[in-house]
Amino acid sequence: MKIKKGDNVIIIAGKSKGATGKVGQVFPETGRLIVEGANKVTRRIKAKKRGEKGQVVEREASLSISNVMLLEGKQRVRTGSKLVGEKKVRVSKKTGKEL
Repeated sequence: MKIKKGDNVIIIAGKSKGATGKVGQVFPETGRLIVEGANKVTRRIKAKKRGEKGQVVEREASLSISNVMLLEGKQRVRTGSKLVGEKKVRVSKKTGKEL
């Protein structure tokens, strides 16, 4: 998986297209991730006790990893990998800099 938690990304498809944000959580087994502040959905919560009111909660929903691109500064970049010594590091395909 080329995108990790804490990376800055831009959404390139879907209802939140064009929104940018930080990756909050990644689910590699399903190929999805959550971007903070983007792809908001509302959920209704039932009252648990008598006399309590139900609520409408807004939260971020997961996105497919194919719908986001990594940001380097303000530019979208594709990533590759390169061996530096014994370590494998992510690099920008456009500039060749480490990410």
